[in-house]
Amino acid sequence: MTVAEKKLWEKLKGKKLKGYRFRPQHPINFYIADFYCHSAKLVIEIDGKGHDLNENKAYDIGREELMFALGIKTIRFKNHEVLSDIGKVISLIETSLP
Repeated sequence: MTVAEKKLWEKLKGKKLKGYRFRPQHPINFYIADFYCHSAKLVIEIDGKGHDLNENKAYDIGREELMFALGIKTIRFKNHEVLSDIGKVISLIETSLP
């Protein structure tokens, strides 16, 4: 896990977020989701600078299309968002939960 992923994991693990269970580095089809909550059908991705490259953007679009086809919502955050304002990130995740 990256530093940002570790920081977010501390807020998600142990059903700390509204009682939902998240799994880190969870396989879905041939992708690995940074975090996945099965009961909410929610994937959380934490993106570093590499995701800004065109070839990685296309990969991310394909990943999100597959998740959508499986009925799974994806939300994305940049590393700096998690590191600089974890409270805002948690709030946005909470609004994505049923």
